[in-house]
Amino acid sequence: MAEETAGETANETAGEAQKPTLPATSWAVLGLLSFGEELSGYDLKKWSDWSLRFFYWSPSFSQIYGELKRLEKAGYASSRLVAPESGTRDKRVYRITDEGMTAVREWARETPVDPPVLKHGPMLRLWLGHLLEPEKMREVLVQHQEFAEKMRRRAVADVEGAQGETAWAYPTLTLKWAERYYASERDLAAAMLADIEELGKRP
Repeated sequence: MAEETAGETANETAGEAQKPTLPATSWAVLGLLSFGEELSGYDLKKWSDWSLRFFYWSPSFSQIYGELKRLEKAGYASSRLVAPESGTRDKRVYRITDEGMTAVREWARETPVDPPVLKHGPMLRLWLGHLLEPEKMREVLVQHQEFAEKMRRRAVADVEGAQGETAWAYPTLTLKWAERYYASERDLAAAMLADIEELGKRP
């Protein structure tokens, strides 16, 4: 009985050892496929630009195809060539496998969530403000304020474009988070501009 239990444990360990170790970007691409659509690399790029770019990743086509190859090798995605409705070249489309769906569900449920890493260019410049002229520092903050407002408006537009898409309920919530995040960045930049004005009034 002990030998049988030990054997089962060894098999479980071997099974766990066989599971591929994937970077988070692979899970992001697999997550896009988890919505059940059969997607081309172009589709995945479009979908990631619609949602993932606001909070995690704005991939190039080469990155997407690299991740798709990795997922196929792991057995988490499959692909096939289909004839396009127009044009002469076939296109390759990808679909998540049952094993891939199980894996991404397990990853989303059980993998510890990494805290966000803040790499904030305008904040770094503010930290080095003693090396800049006040007007240059204001310019940096105004540019960031304009960028944040532009991103906020894009998130709002993408939320409106997703209305009625039941499958995208949770991605739409992340877009609302992005809208609120960029609104706060815009307002923080405005607050920093006011703080710089107060700093300039000091004797």
